Amino acid sequence: MCRAAKRRPGLYRRHAGAAHDAWGDAAAADAGSAEVDPAVAAIDGEAVYGGICMACHEAGVAGAPVRGDAAAWEPRLAKGMDTLYDHAINGFNAMPPKGGNPSLSDDEIKAAVIYMTQ
Repeated sequence: MCRAAKRRPGLYRRHAGAAHDAWGDAAAADAGSAEVDPAVAAIDGEAVYGGICMACHEAGVAGAPVRGDAAAWEPRLAKGMDTLYDHAINGFNAMPPKGGNPSLSDDEIKAAVIYMTQ
């Protein structure tokens, strides 16, 4: 469990496990049915997040959903993980592709997305 999850119990969910009530039924259904590629699962999503994503997702810069804010993530999670992966990899609205770091692999971005949505 990450440090943030210990500070805010109940706000986070396991990507491939049962969701906490804060995420709602749609997110729980998506999380329970999601298969995580073993190559992605082996990547430290927290480290990727800490290296680039947190610059916007800790403070909500330019409308970025803040990690741990269930209300902000719920409509995004309802669209499915594949949509979240696509937006993170290719960019969406104010977010540049790969958070502005083109040297990151698609799998590293997916691992960061999984970490952010836990």
